[in-house]
Amino acid sequence: MAVCLSVSFIPTQSFATSVPVTATADPKPPLSAEANAIITRLNEIKTMDKSELSSSEKKSLRKEVRSLRHDLRKAGGGIYLTVGAIIIIILLLILLV
Repeated sequence: MAVCLSVSFIPTQSFATSVPVTATADPKPPLSAEANAIITRLNEIKTMDKSELSSSEKKSLRKEVRSLRHDLRKAGGGIYLTVGAIIIIILLLILLV
């Protein structure tokens, strides 16, 4: 298995130095207006002076930050896999092959 992996990576390393790659596409898609608003609110909370707030106000602020981050993940799309799910997928691939 180690030999197969090393042989499969050698050609990609040798071509990497000889062929120049120009990136024309933006790697990140533009964010929606809702996502920009959430990011702006998170930055406002981050720059706030929290030393004057009471404990209940700090608690509500933490809840708001958690919900905003959750909403931002939803707006960003994508698939999130946990480490356990990745391990199970790898084990299934090993067993099936």
